[in-house]
Amino acid sequence: MAAILFGAVMFNLAEVTRMIEVARAIDRRHTAVFFGYEEDYRHLVETAGFEYRALSPAWTPAQRRQALRFDQAKTLRNPFTAPLVAARVAAERELIRETGAEAVVIGTNVTSMISARAEGATLWYAVPFALTRPHVEQTRRLGLVRGDGMPARTLDALATRAFRWAYGRAPLAPRAFSRVARANGVRPLKTIVSLLEADRNLLTVMPGEFEGYALPEGYERVGPIFAHLDAPLPGIVHELAEREEPLVYLGLGSSADRGMALAAARRLGALPVNVLAPIRHYLRPDDVLPANVHVTDLLPAHRLGGLVDAAVLHGGQGTVQTACATGIPFVGMGLQPEQAWNVRVCAARGNAIALSPRAAGTRALSDAVRRLLSDSSFRRTAEKVRREYAGEDGAAACARRIEAALGS
Repeated sequence: MAAILFGAVMFNLAEVTRMIEVARAIDRRHTAVFFGYEEDYRHLVETAGFEYRALSPAWTPAQRRQALRFDQAKTLRNPFTAPLVAARVAAERELIRETGAEAVVIGTNVTSMISARAEGATLWYAVPFALTRPHVEQTRRLGLVRGDGMPARTLDALATRAFRWAYGRAPLAPRAFSRVARANGVRPLKTIVSLLEADRNLLTVMPGEFEGYALPEGYERVGPIFAHLDAPLPGIVHELAEREEPLVYLGLGSSADRGMALAAARRLGALPVNVLAPIRHYLRPDDVLPANVHVTDLLPAHRLGGLVDAAVLHGGQGTVQTACATGIPFVGMGLQPEQAWNVRVCAARGNAIALSPRAAGTRALSDAVRRLLSDSSFRRTAEKVRREYAGEDGAAACARRIEAALGS
């Protein structure tokens, strides 16, 4: 049968777990091979039973921070130098030839936009709807300027118009991509959208998230995909769930930072609740938190339904979808436009409260959590959303589309 490559940014937890879920759903007659440049979540790939090929060159810690800021639209500076892009494209092309891969499935491994096309492999991108081409082109206000008043809405509409031009028309892609694309016989990548659009774009969202939008050719919905870590819940979770105090989950994924983790944990620790906080990867050994904040490593959050009363999340699609699928109402603090959109969709539905990341250490976070715990409408809506999610399997839908294309 066919070989399928899976390429994720290996320090992005959501991307790695999304790729794992799709690979698990692929018919075992096909061969799934993962590749990447960093080691952070390699163990999750190998624990799931998949081969991992470490390619080079990897980024330095400084380059990783710069790439994250570029991804969050906080800077135009980026670590994509011509030598790095050329080396990565060469490594990926060699791997495609070696494995005979007919399909490449990516998170946001942008060099695959060149390598897969140069080798004639179909490029698949499992991606949230927010900040895709149809979303940016058809949305009047992207929420780039926060606020509900007329001045904020007007400024947001203007900011959205400017962003739309910069995203789809301005030659803002790092020059290395055009240079290396030409050298590999691929059409130059000049705009930001050209770095974020594959041959087949599979939208990992619920139907209502793009209601009123027209999807262009090459885009289709598959449904939610979020992590199902193959591990039991530690005993502390069940112990905390049995206590009288409400249990609040603090999940910040891999795109927050130590400052936000400390601020949110300390603010939640001042409430009459217990806090389950898988944020150990953000903390230093000498960080001190309130006694009711219980720090853990990453947890199989899909098993928390019925145990956790509310959650505080960074807004990444994986954490948001896990909360939705388990019926947990949450406070979301999106760190970048895509995450803010994920939260706003749920806030409009009624199973979440949207806050700015700046609220992490403020009374606004405390008040929002109190509201989630005291207003039963959030729990009722969260339960309704949970039932809707029960009929979705985005990973299986991705796998069937990839297999159908291979078969044809």
